[in-house]
Amino acid sequence: MTPFGEKLRALRSERGVSQKAMARAIGVSAAYLSALEHGRRGAPTWTLIQKIIGYFNVIWDDAEELARLAETSHPRVKLDTSGLSPAATELANVLAENIEKLDEAELRRITASIRAALGGRRV
Repeated sequence: MTPFGEKLRALRSERGVSQKAMARAIGVSAAYLSALEHGRRGAPTWTLIQKIIGYFNVIWDDAEELARLAETSHPRVKLDTSGLSPAATELANVLAENIEKLDEAELRRITASIRAALGGRRV
């Protein structure tokens, strides 16, 4: 499951909405919505994100969070480190080879550390 899929499922659950009803309302198939929630589909288009925001009538910070989560929810990430430093290549490879060995707390700690290292730069 992706961060976006997790949030989408939580929104549906909070509001008591079925996948089928939501899918019909936003113009996608229930199968697609299920795949989106489970991380078997890539990040949704901006148009679909806007439909979801409208469907749930979320505003301001919640809408921004949903859009940000969609941007960071590509289930099959590819990194091209050509032209970057050896340290960047090493980091990418260590993470790729070991990410499934990390528990949720470790993943959140590493993510927070990277965000802090980036400071105010867009993540």
